[in-house]
Amino acid sequence: MVSAQESHLLGSHPRRLRILIADDSDTDRAILSAIVRNQGHDVFPVTNGIEAIEAFNKERPHLVLLDAVMPGMDGFEAAQHIKALAGEALVPIIFLTSLSDADALARCLDAGGDDFLSKPYNRTILAAKIKAFNRMRLMHETVQHQRDLIQARNDRLVREQSTARNVFDNIAHSGCLDAPNIRYLISARSIFNGDVLFASPKPAGGFHLFVGDFTGHGLPAAIGAVPLAEIFYGMTAKGFAISDILREINTKLHRILPTGLFCCAAMIDVNLHSQQIEVWNGGLPEGYLVGQHGKHTLLKSRHLPLGVLTPERFSVVCERYTLEFGERLLFFSDGLLEAARPDGDMFGLERLRNVIRNCVDPGAAFDGIVAALTGFGPDRREQDDVTLVEIVMVPEDMFLGSRPIPDIPAIGPKHWRLSYEVRNETLRDFNPIPMLLQICTEVPGLRLHSGVVFTILTELFSNALEHGILKLSSEEKHSAEGFSAYYAERERRLRSVKTDSIRFDIEHFPDDEGGQLRITVEDTGEGFDVSTLEPLSGAESRYSGRGIALLRSLCDEVHWSEAGRAVNVSYRWRRTSL
Repeated sequence: MVSAQESHLLGSHPRRLRILIADDSDTDRAILSAIVRNQGHDVFPVTNGIEAIEAFNKERPHLVLLDAVMPGMDGFEAAQHIKALAGEALVPIIFLTSLSDADALARCLDAGGDDFLSKPYNRTILAAKIKAFNRMRLMHETVQHQRDLIQARNDRLVREQSTARNVFDNIAHSGCLDAPNIRYLISARSIFNGDVLFASPKPAGGFHLFVGDFTGHGLPAAIGAVPLAEIFYGMTAKGFAISDILREINTKLHRILPTGLFCCAAMIDVNLHSQQIEVWNGGLPEGYLVGQHGKHTLLKSRHLPLGVLTPERFSVVCERYTLEFGERLLFFSDGLLEAARPDGDMFGLERLRNVIRNCVDPGAAFDGIVAALTGFGPDRREQDDVTLVEIVMVPEDMFLGSRPIPDIPAIGPKHWRLSYEVRNETLRDFNPIPMLLQICTEVPGLRLHSGVVFTILTELFSNALEHGILKLSSEEKHSAEGFSAYYAERERRLRSVKTDSIRFDIEHFPDDEGGQLRITVEDTGEGFDVSTLEPLSGAESRYSGRGIALLRSLCDEVHWSEAGRAVNVSYRWRRTSL
């Protein structure tokens, strides 16, 4: 009887086997053939090793009964040839022998035999051996089939990951990761890994940097990484603030990611002009500000990962720090801490902290961590993707990050005018500049000047809001500490805005060489004395007093109303060839 397990293994395989019998004795060959035929199998009898090889090539039998001692080519040599011809297929070989000493029997197995059958033949034992080896053969075929299915599925997943990688790379370009003040190490465990690292210049200078660690690898990570990259680069290029970008990313990930999939991340807004950084850390290991003379600051996670909370509960509160030139910011994914030796010993947070504590020179921190990870053991196992990134605070004119060429609309509005007013509590919660910039740069050719247009709109809006409505004085930004205090006071006063507004009137006039952008910004504040904002001697090295000078350097005309509540500027631009 065939067992249920045997029946499952047999599947569509025939129970009638093809069996090759090689024996130079006519009598033995006839007896053995009769026994095998009576058991319901097909028999292919031959008289020597050479005929056995030829018959194997022609008939491809399921099992071989092979006499050990034959003229011409004996069974030992024939067995080796048959095993080579069988390749990965399991074709059991049972040696037929009258040999009885252990060395001779061992030679049968060494030559490739799987078992031996002593003469004279016992039909019961022969039937049992055929049945047992057939089970082994079918099990081997099943394992091979499952292996092939797994390999095919793996190949398909690799192709899918490669496709996702190509799509992702088209969206997540290098941005300004090649800037000399950004260094990074990425060690991925798969084609499409769970770690992401983005950096993109802002239209008005400085840059945003994002380092994230998705749960999972491959396609699960791609589900969130692709839209995340598109949001990050698209909104940064349009001048959105870090808070707006984080809100949009969290909303998107919360909507599309299944339960249990999220992104631990840190996002940094780097202002090289003011030497300020804003840091948001949601679920990544603690980052570090590596200062001079061994002074270091922990940048702990204050938030849950992106995609976990609903938009209503999500917080974009950032921490603000001032860095001296040459000081560093370091962030890394938890794959660095989880790198382990074969004995299970992990690199761990304490080793990392010791490296940073011993770095008196901030410039040695990145290389020190890489060296410590490399020296941790050449045979270490990385349980997760490893990402390490360093940002160095440098003067504005030293930031050489590449700016990707934006898409240039072939057609678009050329002569147009718009009026846009932001009122009341909207002034607290909404930044109109990215939207206005998008409208302006729909003019064919003007998008290449988006950085200048963004700077003009931002300076006009900031002056109207901060000086016209909030009545803040730029002189408070006399130092790095004063700069932080200024923005803390700005946030406090914004919360009390209730009945004010800022109005934009923008008009574009095309001409043969490009066009002219005229902008009027008017606020409902008490007005201010423009002369108090004139740049002072040495203003280039100050934290304040440069806004008016910047506007005048960028615009062809700048005029304030007598009351100081409205300003009119004109920017003439010329087409630029790519």
